[in-house]
Amino acid sequence: MQLSGLGDKNASLRVYIANRPDFADIKTLDRVRPVKQTEISDIGNQCGNGWRKVFNVYAKLLYALNDPRWCNNKDFDSWQQFRDTQLLQKGSDTSLLFSPRTTDKAGELHLIMGRTYAKSSSLPENLYWENDEFAICNKSKLIVCPYFDYRQLSNQKIVYLVELIRGLSR
Repeated sequence: MQLSGLGDKNASLRVYIANRPDFADIKTLDRVRPVKQTEISDIGNQCGNGWRKVFNVYAKLLYALNDPRWCNNKDFDSWQQFRDTQLLQKGSDTSLLFSPRTTDKAGELHLIMGRTYAKSSSLPENLYWENDEFAICNKSKLIVCPYFDYRQLSNQKIVYLVELIRGLSR
């Protein structure tokens, strides 16, 4: 199955989302492509606050993680600067995928947004639910987390997710 989404087509960090923005070619995108210069802002402006939140929470998560593979904080003054200059760009090693997870390649980390979407996906048998919102599979390097929204994935939950990711990355 061909992956579709935004970001680096060879990303080691793959975030899966159940929907896609109704924006330009994205609504029919059948491959992974990097975002264009102001596209994250343009999507937020045209498609609403929900999409703005997705990109903001994604950037806040990676900025909090401070992992040189995805976001080295010394290169950015803020998560906003990271979002606007690096997130989902070519060579960023990050992606936002609109298609289901297909394989577990060595070195890839998979985040599935939302319990409902995750349960409709093919999940590994050895997935362990940490609580009602987070599940983890060490073998597949997969984490199910709340949807990237300020209420669902609050700053406190971002800290928890960072710790889960660090645990998988060891």
